[in-house]
Amino acid sequence: MSLRSRIVAPETPAEGREPGHLVPVYRAKLLEEIDLAEMSSLAAAERRTRLERVLGHIISREGPVLSTAERDRLIRRVVDEALGLGVLEPLLEDPSITEIMVNGPDQIFVERAGRVEPVPARFASHEQLMQTIERIVSTVNRRVDESHPMVDARLPSGERVNVIIPPLALNGATLTIRRFPRPYTLPELIGMGTLDEPMLMLLSALVRAKFNVVVSGPTGSGKTTLLNALSGLIPEGERIITVEDAAELQLQQTHVIRLESRPPNVEGKGRITIRDLVRNSLRMRPDRIIVGEVRGGETLDMLQAMSTGHDGSLATVHANSAEDALMRLQTLASMSEVGIPYEALRDQINSAVDCIVQLARHPDGSRRVVEVALLDSHGREDYRLTTVCRFDAQPLAADRVVRGRFTCLPLPERVAERLRMADEPVPSAFGVAAFPTELAVREARQR
Repeated sequence: MSLRSRIVAPETPAEGREPGHLVPVYRAKLLEEIDLAEMSSLAAAERRTRLERVLGHIISREGPVLSTAERDRLIRRVVDEALGLGVLEPLLEDPSITEIMVNGPDQIFVERAGRVEPVPARFASHEQLMQTIERIVSTVNRRVDESHPMVDARLPSGERVNVIIPPLALNGATLTIRRFPRPYTLPELIGMGTLDEPMLMLLSALVRAKFNVVVSGPTGSGKTTLLNALSGLIPEGERIITVEDAAELQLQQTHVIRLESRPPNVEGKGRITIRDLVRNSLRMRPDRIIVGEVRGGETLDMLQAMSTGHDGSLATVHANSAEDALMRLQTLASMSEVGIPYEALRDQINSAVDCIVQLARHPDGSRRVVEVALLDSHGREDYRLTTVCRFDAQPLAADRVVRGRFTCLPLPERVAERLRMADEPVPSAFGVAAFPTELAVREARQR
């Protein structure tokens, strides 16, 4: 028995009901009319156009009587069900949405401008939601069932997807789609209030002078967006290798090699980790290495790369402050199979990391750089950070909008000297602090 003959269309709902109830009816009718083999030979755009035309003829021939807007909406919904992700398609086409969260068939939330809000879209049933999930995971040769209830995947258009289903998800199948934000330039981020002009001048000088920079912040604070913008400051002609779990960075330079990790296949084989890619990148003669996010043993390889000739590298890490970022790097580096003492990892970080750029996500949904801190400790010293930029927030007003101002503080002399040696001007807003030399510090301790 063919697939079409097994589809039994329910009775057509009475005229005047919400067109959404007609979707399963006309989806079945559409499948009866089309030649599946012919459809598979067409390009995606042609396939959609053909289905819309066939469905329009069916509705005109069989009814029901609908307004033009209802008819167009019904055609779109049915074709979305047949080709795309059904009720999620309009959300995926909305550029203002950065995250789609499906909590079972009856509850869908989205994130817009940093705020989470519900939307009226719903799945008709748990089965329809599971069909959508299976359509997503099948494109990357994965499966989701009780033996594999958690899956990470990616849509053909690049969006990152996480799925978790019962019995682990008690509210029903849960689907989270992370939209990749369009790449913003640093001047655009200034216009959005993420940073200001003096901070831009400083970060530009640091990146061009090949300081190793770690972008830190909590989930959803804009780390990847800022990392992508900072990468635009790397001079043309350098060989840049990006390593990511899901390829989000969109560098504009000519000489860019993009590497992406790979999950295991259905048999549990073929996994390629971030650590594998970081290690391999060191054999590819990089001028700079950019790691989208360090979250495990690859942190040690990244630190070693930073401190052994790959200056100017960039990475992100999840942490709530600049101090937490250093401790998290130390913890993540200890997760490698190499048994390095904790104190030795601290020494490695002192030698590798030059700057922490800390981001925060505020209650009003805005994202800002709240601190730029330079690592001023060396060798076996405890971590010592020098804050050179910070955002001083004002108390929340009645409109709940976060306001404040960016403050510039003096640069350490050694940092200013390193900028001068790289032919980078010291931004005038910062000045230079007269910090004691290492020799003076040792002499003071001896006294």
